[in-house]
Amino acid sequence: MHTPVALLLELGIILTALSLIAAGARRFALTPVPLYLVAGLAVGDGGIAPVPAAREFVDTGAAIGLILLLLTLGLDFTAREFTASLRRHRSSALVDLVLNAIPGAVVGWLFGLDAAGVLALSGATYVSSSGIIARLLGDLRRLGNRETPAVLSVLVLEDFAMAAYLPLLAVVTAGGSWWEALFAVVAATAVVGAAVGASSRWGHHVGRVLSPADAEQVLLRLLGFTLVVAALAEMVHVSAAVGAFLVGLTLTGAAAERARTVLGPLRDLFAAVFFLALGMSADPGQLLPALPAAAVLALITAITKVATGWYAAGREGAGRRGRLRAGSALVARGEFSVVVIGLAATAQDRLAALVTCYVILLAVCGPVLTRLAPTRGLPSRRASERAPGMLDKPRPSTAASAPDPAGSGTRSG
Repeated sequence: MHTPVALLLELGIILTALSLIAAGARRFALTPVPLYLVAGLAVGDGGIAPVPAAREFVDTGAAIGLILLLLTLGLDFTAREFTASLRRHRSSALVDLVLNAIPGAVVGWLFGLDAAGVLALSGATYVSSSGIIARLLGDLRRLGNRETPAVLSVLVLEDFAMAAYLPLLAVVTAGGSWWEALFAVVAATAVVGAAVGASSRWGHHVGRVLSPADAEQVLLRLLGFTLVVAALAEMVHVSAAVGAFLVGLTLTGAAAERARTVLGPLRDLFAAVFFLALGMSADPGQLLPALPAAAVLALITAITKVATGWYAAGREGAGRRGRLRAGSALVARGEFSVVVIGLAATAQDRLAALVTCYVILLAVCGPVLTRLAPTRGLPSRRASERAPGMLDKPRPSTAASAPDPAGSGTRSG
């Protein structure tokens, strides 16, 4: 079997550069995510050092990276805990939708876009990046913080909303009828509901199948099963990330801890590739004309996301600092907005440039805001008054239990 020399050389240079970037970021106690994105701009189309031979591998690795990020995020929780939190945050989902979809719709209308364009831009401003935020929560060791259940509930409710939104957008963009759009939404919603029910009811059986003693078997079985579930989710127009998250929810206790240990290095590798690919998807030369409008829209929706996190974290009993951490964590946009570009922007160049520039701005600035958010503060309620739900019991996760060098601790207000 002949391996192209250019592919090996470009991949070697990319991985070496990412390692140096990560080492520099860790030296200053920063997350490397924004730097990965900037590196992607440099080696993408129109960048200063394009890597055409490695592009196909990076695109495939990015899809795997997103799946692994959401899988390992789901491993930190159980289906029962997460279902309880989702019920508590239904009003947070409504606040999120109203505050963040409307600015995109208004800007789309002002730009003179058609119905598909307005719908696409409202979706791009509405949904946060599950991949970026999942990595940030781990990097900053905030998985055990009091506000984290609110952040995760908002993210997953957004992902569930995308399960209905993306089929709707595809039908509207293709010029389909109203009944075709309605059928697509109902079918996607039914599939998601069935998947959540199956995960909650029969998830313990999955843990038995995926818990052999040999680490190699754990890796192969879990990754293979997750990729199959992700593929099935995509086939019914549900995000592969949602499918991976549901697989993570099915594993608890020793099985979840073993899976975290085995998947950790693989997740870190492909997560870096995911963020690199997100930056590579943009052409810097096409972004400058759209920069002013994108910057204004980014500022408005960053504020509305902070307001969303403030409200949602308040329902978990978090104090002012915890609410600010939750709001800043939700600012980043990413993978779903890129999907929106692919569905609706092919015939609307202005929309493609605007959304791409908007995503890059918030994908870079969002993690910086999250890192700068206050990390210390007193709990707003006594332990006896805390609402039941996620993270109310000790976690085996090392990310959640390790001391926070920034001083955030766990369950802080």
